[in-house]
Amino acid sequence: MIQKELLLILAAVLLVCSVADLAGAGGVDVNSDGVVDTADLEFVDRHIGTTGEHAADVNDDNIVNITDLVLVKNAIGTTSALTGMVLIPAGSFRMGSNDPGADSDEQPVHTVYVDAFYMDKYEVTNAEYAAFLNAKGKHIENGIVWFDLTDEHALIERVGGRYRAKAGYANHPVIEVSWYGAMAYAAWAGKRLPTEAEWEKAARGGLAGQKYPWGNTIDSSKANYNLNIWETTSVGSYSPNAYGLYDMAGNVWEWCLDAYDANFYRNPVHRNPIAGAASISDVINNYTNVKSYRVLRGGSWFVAAQLVRVANRFNDSPTFTFNSYGFRCARTVTP
Repeated sequence: MIQKELLLILAAVLLVCSVADLAGAGGVDVNSDGVVDTADLEFVDRHIGTTGEHAADVNDDNIVNITDLVLVKNAIGTTSALTGMVLIPAGSFRMGSNDPGADSDEQPVHTVYVDAFYMDKYEVTNAEYAAFLNAKGKHIENGIVWFDLTDEHALIERVGGRYRAKAGYANHPVIEVSWYGAMAYAAWAGKRLPTEAEWEKAARGGLAGQKYPWGNTIDSSKANYNLNIWETTSVGSYSPNAYGLYDMAGNVWEWCLDAYDANFYRNPVHRNPIAGAASISDVINNYTNVKSYRVLRGGSWFVAAQLVRVANRFNDSPTFTFNSYGFRCARTVTP
């Protein structure tokens, strides 16, 4: 329990620190359970005096002290960036496919261990992406197009200097977004894109050797694919997989963090693999310099059943936007 002396100090300084101080990159939901509560306060208290990078260092000044306690205290009762995310448990799964018709870049099937991580339940929507564009005040940065506002298929418009989802499409997944645009949004939201291995583990929902997130068969009642609807559908329109994730097959292709490597499975990395980089942080910290093609997963409303299988791999230039390219975010579990 928190010491009485610390509570007295908290009372004395609560007026000094405000919720505005929560902008520190450390984050107030220090135990990453999606809500700021007394458990977070107790976590910080246990680590008072710890120096260097630490989850309890809310304001990122490299020491856990009374200021961090105050910031958490002021935020109790609020939700965090983990709202709307699902915890995908750590563990091994069989990645790839030996099914008839599987592409060569899906083989050989191999065992991969992935650390626990969080994954968005839903694909990022037009309303959510419009909020990001309004916060940034732009859809292009340094000549890099995040979102193709000029494309006729774009479902976000700019009116009076503000971005908004087109009527009836607020809850549809954002499309016409580049990999750079997905990366920029994820950073703004305090999240990141999933690695290809994380994506496939999440899509499988704990099932082994199945073609789709729910099993081996597919029809129009299970997903938006094969021009059944001829456009995107609202996120969550179909049943989720066993992890509680929606639209892991169909609706829109989802950008992943990795570079695309057709031969990546032939000499596989068996623990937390990522193609084209030494680590997740390497990609995040240098993403504006990335030039190599990036992975897309999950298929879309536009493609046939073969391409919405969980093992299917696709790729495109990080600059490219299309009327079936979108994304969802992931987040690393705080140690």
